[in-house]
Amino acid sequence: MASRRDFLSQPAPENYVAGLGRGATGFTTRSDLGPAREGPSEDQIKAAVAKRSAQLGLSESKDDDNNNDDDARYQDPDNEFGLFAGGLYEKDDEEADRIWQEVDERMARRRQKQREAREKAEIEEYERQNPKIQQQFAGLKRALETVTDEEWANLPDVKDLTGRTKRARQARMERFYAVPDSVIAAANSTGQFGTTVADDEAGTATAADSGSNKDGTVTDFAKIGAARDKVLQARLERASHTSGTATAGSATSIDPKGYLTSLQNMQGAEQSIGDIEQFRKMLKSAVDSNPKQAASWIAAARLEIAAGKPVAARNLIAKGCQHCPKSEDIWLENIHLNDNRNAKVIAAQAIQANTHSVKLWVEAMKLENDPRSKKKVIRRALDHNPESEALWKEAVNLEEDVEDARMLLAKATELIPESLDLWLALARLETPANARKVLNKAVKKLPNSHELWIAAARLEEQLGEGNKRPVMKNAVKFLAKQNAMPKREEWIAEAEKCEEEEAVITCSNIIEETLGWGLDEDDDRKEIWMEDAKASINRGKITTARAIYAYALRVFVNSKSLYLAAVDLERNHGTKDDLWRALEKAVEACPHVETFWLMLAKEKAGEINEARRVLARAFKQNPDNEDIWLAAVKLEADNDYVDQARDLLKTARQNAPTDRVWMRSVAFERQLGNTEAGLDLVQDALQLFPAAPKLWMMKGQIYEDLGKQPQAKEAYSTGVRAVPSSVPLWLLYSRLEERSGNAVKARSILDRARQAVPKNPELWTELIRVERRAGNMNQAKSLMASALQQMPKSGLLWTERILNLEPRTQRKSLLAEAIKKVEDDPILLVTAARILWAERKLDRAQNWFEKALLLDRDMGDTWAWYYKFLLQHGTEEKRGELVSKCILNDPRHGEHWQAIAKDPKNANKKTEEILKLVAASLN
Repeated sequence: MASRRDFLSQPAPENYVAGLGRGATGFTTRSDLGPAREGPSEDQIKAAVAKRSAQLGLSESKDDDNNNDDDARYQDPDNEFGLFAGGLYEKDDEEADRIWQEVDERMARRRQKQREAREKAEIEEYERQNPKIQQQFAGLKRALETVTDEEWANLPDVKDLTGRTKRARQARMERFYAVPDSVIAAANSTGQFGTTVADDEAGTATAADSGSNKDGTVTDFAKIGAARDKVLQARLERASHTSGTATAGSATSIDPKGYLTSLQNMQGAEQSIGDIEQFRKMLKSAVDSNPKQAASWIAAARLEIAAGKPVAARNLIAKGCQHCPKSEDIWLENIHLNDNRNAKVIAAQAIQANTHSVKLWVEAMKLENDPRSKKKVIRRALDHNPESEALWKEAVNLEEDVEDARMLLAKATELIPESLDLWLALARLETPANARKVLNKAVKKLPNSHELWIAAARLEEQLGEGNKRPVMKNAVKFLAKQNAMPKREEWIAEAEKCEEEEAVITCSNIIEETLGWGLDEDDDRKEIWMEDAKASINRGKITTARAIYAYALRVFVNSKSLYLAAVDLERNHGTKDDLWRALEKAVEACPHVETFWLMLAKEKAGEINEARRVLARAFKQNPDNEDIWLAAVKLEADNDYVDQARDLLKTARQNAPTDRVWMRSVAFERQLGNTEAGLDLVQDALQLFPAAPKLWMMKGQIYEDLGKQPQAKEAYSTGVRAVPSSVPLWLLYSRLEERSGNAVKARSILDRARQAVPKNPELWTELIRVERRAGNMNQAKSLMASALQQMPKSGLLWTERILNLEPRTQRKSLLAEAIKKVEDDPILLVTAARILWAERKLDRAQNWFEKALLLDRDMGDTWAWYYKFLLQHGTEEKRGELVSKCILNDPRHGEHWQAIAKDPKNANKKTEEILKLVAASLN
C-alpha cells in the first residue's frame, strides 16, 4: 500500500479527455503525437544572428554606394524603373497590347462550347450528388397535391412540447382571461362626467365628479359638445339652402362639404408641419454653414414649394443665386420657379454670370415664344460658345429653310470637325454629289468612325449603285489599317439597324464583308454563324439572317445543315419563289442529297411537268435511289396517272430492288383494288426479302380482304417465325384469332410474343385487353399489376388501367400517381386531358392537350382527340388553326391514326381528311 500512488499522481487512462463530461471536446498537442524534431541549438542561433547582421551591414553600405537604390528582388513590377524609366508608350506598344488582347480573346473563344458544356455537366453532376433541401423535399411537396380539404382541416394543431422552459413560462405570462362585465363598465365610465345625483346616507346630494356645481347639479360636457355640433350642422344646412336661391354674385353661399373637406386638409397639413419645420431647420443650418453650396439652396426652395409657400421659395432661390452665381443648377431652378416674364430677366442675369453655359442659353431660348426670338438667342449663344454641338443642333432644328440649315451645318462642321452627328446631318441635306464630298471630308476628320462608311454605303444604295461600288469592302480595309475595326457583333447590330430603315443592300454588304472578322478556321465558324442567324430571326431581322446564311454557304459550299436552315428560313418567312431559288441552290451544291430533290419536287407538285423535270434531274444524279423512285410514283399516282405510276414501279423493281419498292408496289395494287395482283407481288417479294415484316403483314391483310382466314393465319404464323421481333405482326396475328372467336389461341400467341419481345408495353396492353374483352377482369388486373412492375413508366399501360380497369372514382388519384412515375408521355397527358374534359374543366383540359402536342407533334391520336374536343368546346378559328398546324407537322404515328391512315381506302386522302376521320372514330 505504501508503494501505490495516490489518485492525483496516477497516470490518466487511455483516450482520456479532460472535461469531457461537461461537454469539452479536447485538443491535441505535439507531445500527444510524439517527440518532434529538436530545434536549433544555442550556438546555431548565435551564428545565424551574426551572419544576418553582417549581411545587413553589407546591404546598407551597398545602398549608400548605389544612391540608395532598392534591390531588384523587392521592386514593384507595376512601378518599375531603371532600363525603361524614360520610355514612352507609343503607337507600336498600343498595337502590340491590342494584338495580345485579341489573341487572348480568341484563345478564350476556342472550344468555348465544349468548355461550357463540360462545366455545365460538372455543375449538374455536383447538384445531383449534393441536392438542395428544396430538391430533397420536392417529392413530398408533390405528395401534398393528393391531400383533400377534409384531411387538411383534420390535421392536429401543433402543441408546445418544450416543457417547463423559459418559453413556456413566457407563454403563461402572456395568457389572457375573460374580464368581468363590471370591470369593463367601470373602465368605460372612466374619464366621463356623470349625469345623475346620488343620495348619501345623510340624505344630501353628492356630485359624481369634478363637474358638479355648488347646488348639487352636474354639468355633462359631452352632451354640450354634441349639442354644439348639432347647432353648427343646422346652420350649415340652412346656409346651403340659402345658397341654392342666392344670386351668382352673392357672397353668402357656402359649400358645407367643401368647407369640411378643406378643414380636413388643413388638419392633415398641420400634422406634417412638424416634419416641415424640422427639415427647414436642417436646411437653414446647411445654408448658413456653407452658403456657397447650391444644392442646399435648391433643397430649401423645393421644401417651401412642398409646404405651399412659393414666394418664400423664390426669395430663397434668389439669395442662393447671389451666393452661387456660377452654378447652372441654381439658376435653372430659379427660372423654373418664376413665371415667364420674370424668368426671362433671371435668365439674362444667369447668362451674364455664366456666358459659356449651354444649358442656360438653351433654357433662355425656350422662354421665347416666336421663332425669330429663339433664333436670335441661339445665335448670340453661338457667339459665346462657337464649339458647342448642342447649340448648333438647336440652331439647325429652328431653321425651316433647307438651304439655311445646310449653311449652318457647314459652318458647324468647320468649327466642330469631330462631331459625327453634324457631319451625318450635313450629308443628308446635301445633294448626292456633294454628300459624297462631305462624307470624304468627314472620314479624314474622323478616321475611326465606321458610321460614316455605313452612311456612304447607304448613299450609294439610294443612288442605285449599292452593288457596284465596294464601299463596305473599302471600309473594312481602311478601319483595319486604323485599328478601329468594331467587333463582329457590332457589325451585325448595324446591319439589323439598316434593315429596319429598309437599306437592304447595305445590310447584306455589311454582313458579307464583316461576318468572318475575328474568326479563324480553328473556331466553330459554322455553328457560330448559324447561332447568329437564329438570333436575328428571333429578333425579326429576316434580311440579316438571309445574308448570314448566304455568306456561310459561300464558305461551306456543301453543308447540308446550312442549306436546310436556309430553306427553312425561306419556307417560314419568304415567298414561294425565294423557296424555289433556295432549293435550286441546294440541289446544285448537294446533288447526291435526295432530301433537297424531294423537297423541290414536293414544292412544285402543283405543276406536274415542273415536278417531273425535277425528278428527272434527280434520277440523273441518283439513278438507284429508292426515295426518288417512290416520289415519282407518288407524283403520278396523286395526279391519277395510274399506268405511268405502275410502269415506274416496275422499272424501280428492276433498277432499285429494295423491300420498300416492293412494298410500295403491293400497296399501290391494293389501293386500286387489284388484290390478286398484289398477292402475286407480295409472294415474289417474300422470296427476295423474307425478313421484311411489313411484307408478311401485307400478305396476311390481303388474305383477310379476300376472306381467306386460314391462309391469313398461316401467313401471320410464318411471319412471326421468320421475324419474331416484329410487334405489329404479333398483334395482327393475335387480333385475327380473337376475331375468329378463339381467345385462348390469341392469349397463347401473345404469351409467345412476350417471350420473343420482353418488356413491350403494346404486347402487355393487348394481352390485358384480350382478358378484359373476354370478361376476365381479375386476370386483367393481375396482368396489369405484373406489367406495371416491369414497366412502371409506360403511359400506355397507365392509360389502360385508369380508363378501363379501375372505377371512375379512383381515376384522379391514379392519374396523379401515374404522372409522378411517368415523365413526359403524350398518351398519359391526353388521358389527363380526357378526364378533365369529362369533369367539365375545359380550360385545364385544353392546356393538357396543348402540352401533349408540344411533347410529341408526330402522335396523330393527340391531334385527333384535341380536334374532337374543339368540335364541342372550341371556336371555328381555333379549329382552323389546329388543322393548319396538323397539316404542317404531318403526324404519322398513333394507334388510331395508323389504323385509318394506312387503310387502302384512305390512301389518297389528305392530312385534314385523315384527322377528321380519326376524330370521328374516337369514343
